Amino acid sequence: MIADTGPLYAAYDPSDRYHSQALAEIERLSQQKLTVLIPYPVFLETHSLILKRLGIQIGFRYIQEISAGAERLQPTIEDYQTAIQVIQRYPDQSITLFDATTAALSQRLGIAIWTYDFHFDVVNSIVWR
Repeated sequence: MIADTGPLYAAYDPSDRYHSQALAEIERLSQQKLTVLIPYPVFLETHSLILKRLGIQIGFRYIQEISAGAERLQPTIEDYQTAIQVIQRYPDQSITLFDATTAALSQRLGIAIWTYDFHFDVVNSIVWR
């Protein structure tokens, strides 16, 4: 499964409306022994949000925990090209390049995305719930 920024960030921010859900899902992922892949753009975006909203210490903890326990995934040039096509296909939606790249990876690998973002439903990605 591919992680999106929403659940990763929510797991670190107790004030996030999805915090409890993210923690419960992390437990479920662990119990089911599901591998979570974190695309490097998502890794970077999540760190940036944590750093800005929660501070340096939690940002550092995030880097340490993800580095120790999660597999990261590097998108290819083709994934980025597909992402641009996704954005162009939906000109009425504010789909970020982060999300479009995650959707492209999901499509290429045929695996679900762990997300709270409705844009993945809009672009017909497989979403883990």
